Amino acid sequence: MNPQNPTDPELELAPSESAATTATTPDELAVERALRAGLADFELDETDLDLLEHGGDAAYVDAFAGPLPVAAIIGRPNVGKSTLVNRILGRREAVVEDVPGVTRDRVAYEAEWAGRRFTLVDTGGWEVDASGIHLRVAEQAEIAIELADAVMFVVDAVVGATDTDEAVVKLLRRSGKPVVLVANKVDDQRFESDATALWGLGLGQPWPVSALHGRGSGDALDALMAVLPERSMVGGAYERGGPRRVALIGRPNVGKSSLLNKVAGSERVVVDSVAGTTRDPVDELVEIAGKQWRFVDTAGIRRRVHQTRGADFYASLRTQTALEKAEVAVVLIDAGEPISEQDIRVIQQVIDAGRALVVAYNKWDTVDEERRHYLEREIEKELVQIPWAPRVNVSARTGRHLEKLVPALEVALDSWDSRVSTARLNAFLGEIVAAHPHPVRGGKQPRILFATQASTRPPRFVLFASGFVEAGYRRFIERKLRERFGFEGTPIEVSVRVREKRKR
Repeated sequence: MNPQNPTDPELELAPSESAATTATTPDELAVERALRAGLADFELDETDLDLLEHGGDAAYVDAFAGPLPVAAIIGRPNVGKSTLVNRILGRREAVVEDVPGVTRDRVAYEAEWAGRRFTLVDTGGWEVDASGIHLRVAEQAEIAIELADAVMFVVDAVVGATDTDEAVVKLLRRSGKPVVLVANKVDDQRFESDATALWGLGLGQPWPVSALHGRGSGDALDALMAVLPERSMVGGAYERGGPRRVALIGRPNVGKSSLLNKVAGSERVVVDSVAGTTRDPVDELVEIAGKQWRFVDTAGIRRRVHQTRGADFYASLRTQTALEKAEVAVVLIDAGEPISEQDIRVIQQVIDAGRALVVAYNKWDTVDEERRHYLEREIEKELVQIPWAPRVNVSARTGRHLEKLVPALEVALDSWDSRVSTARLNAFLGEIVAAHPHPVRGGKQPRILFATQASTRPPRFVLFASGFVEAGYRRFIERKLRERFGFEGTPIEVSVRVREKRKR
C-alpha cells in the first residue's frame, strides 16, 4: 500500500535498509581506504581534514554526549536573577518583571559560553522564615543548589549584603559547592565601590555585573567556567532527552489546537472558528498509543508575515522559534479544501528548518469520495517535492486515526537520526557514478573523489569532487540515497566541496 496516497485508509511504511545498523563489509572498507588514499593528491584545508577525521564514521561520538554541567543562579527575591539568565542566554527566555516573586519554579535552560555548553538553572528568590508558597519556592532553590555543580550567587550591589544574603552564604557553605559571587546592578563605574564591599561575605571576589546592560557579565561567566567541571557530577539531574518534541504547524484554522486538545484529552488550548485564535506556542505532554510525546501547538503561519502587525507579528516569530526547538513537525492540511500555496510554503519552512516532517490531512471526516479523488490529483501536482514524507489522514474533531501518527513520527525521527558509515556511503556512490557518470561539460567531467556524512538531524552529506557538480546531479544522488537507505520523513542535504589537484 502506498503511504503517499491519502485515500488509503491505513498507513503502511515499508521497511528500508537501516543506515545505522547494517554491518560494513570488507569490500566496502577496501573501497573507502582506496578513495581516501586518492585524496592525498588534492589540496585539502584544515576543515576538510577535520571532517574526514571526525565526520561520518560508525564510531562517531557526539562531542556533547553525557550530562551537561549544571550552574544554578541563587539569591534573594528581585536581585536580577532572571535578567541575568536572559543576558547569558542572549534572548528573553525567562519572564522578567519589576516586582519580586515572578519566578517560582526551577527552570533549566541550555546555555553556551566560550565554546562550552552547560545547563543554567533559574530559581525563585530564597527568603528566611518563608511560609506558604514562598516556602515552597525557597525549597526549590535549595534543591537547585544540591543538584548543581556550581552556583552563581547574585547580590544587589546597590542595597548591599542583607541578613537574607548572610543566611544564603551559610546555606552555600554547607553545600560545599563552588560559588561565583555576582554583584548585580553595577550599571556604571560609580557603583563599583559598592561591589567591593561584598568581599565581607567571605565568598571571594565579587564580580561587578549589570545584568540589564550586560556590563561585566563576560568576566563573571569566565569565572564560572573556571569552577564548572567538563561533565556534570550530579548524575544527570536535568535530562537532555525526554519525550520527543512535536510541533503542530500549518496555516490558520486547519485544526492544530483541536488536535492538541484531542490527544491531550482536555480543553488545553482555546479553540474558535475565527482564524488566528492561538498566538503563543503551548507545550503539552501527551500520550498516544502508549507512548509519550511533547506536542507544541503554534500560531497559524500567515501568507505575508512581514505585513502583519502587533501580536500577530510576534506570534509568527514565536512559531518559527517553536519549530526550531522541535525535532519533528506535523504539518496539518485541511483535507476538505484545495491545497494552497500557503500549505506548500509551510512545508518548505519545515524543510528549511531541517526538521523531520509528517503531513497530516485533517478534517478527514468531512471528505467524500469525490473530494478524495481531487485531493489525490492535487498531491501529485502540488507536493511533488516531498514524496518522502509520511502522510496520515486524521480527524481532530472525532479523534479518528490519531494513533496512526505514532508510527509516522517514529519513522521520520529514526531517519532524522540516521547515520551512514563512510565505507558504505563510498561503496554506494561508486556504484552510482559507474552506472550514471556526471555529464561532460565544456570538455570536462567532474569526478566524485570521496564522500562522508558530516552530521545528522537532518542528515548532511559532503562530497569531495574534482569539479563543479550540477544541481540536477545532486538531486539524482539524493534520490538514490533515499532509494538505498530510506530516509523517510527527513530532509537530507548534499553539498559539494570542489578541490583541485596538487601542483607537482
